Amino acid sequence: IRKTDPMDKLARIYLKEVVTRHKTYADIKRKPIEFQVGDKVMLKVSPWKGFVRFGKRGKLNPRYVGPFKVLEEIGKVAYKLELPEELSRVHNTFYVSNLKKCHADEPLAIPLDGLHFDDKLHFIEEPVEIIDREVKRLKRS
Repeated sequence: IRKTDPMDKLARIYLKEVVTRHKTYADIKRKPIEFQVGDKVMLKVSPWKGFVRFGKRGKLNPRYVGPFKVLEEIGKVAYKLELPEELSRVHNTFYVSNLKKCHADEPLAIPLDGLHFDDKLHFIEEPVEIIDREVKRLKRS
């Protein structure tokens, strides 16, 4: 037991040194994001959740929707937003990494009218009509 105790202390010292070295490199890329009450922010939308299509598929989906007004700061990392009626079923508190300051004017924002969402921010798609149908025959069948 006495031999492992100095090795344990030495390992802890090396780990602390590695962690502090990594922290100095990581802190260069980090920047504090803060918003004031009344600021307009855009809400980040995950493209893999199928949140909003707007007639585009895949990579061309909008990454952010909004702008929404900041109502309240909850701690240093979360904000309460004023969401429209279409998003009333979504909780209105978001982590700061999901928000981005809105620099555009109101008319440039993407409208949310006519869209339907479920509780997990998934876009509910409703087919309008089937335009064409085609049956292909494979060579091997």
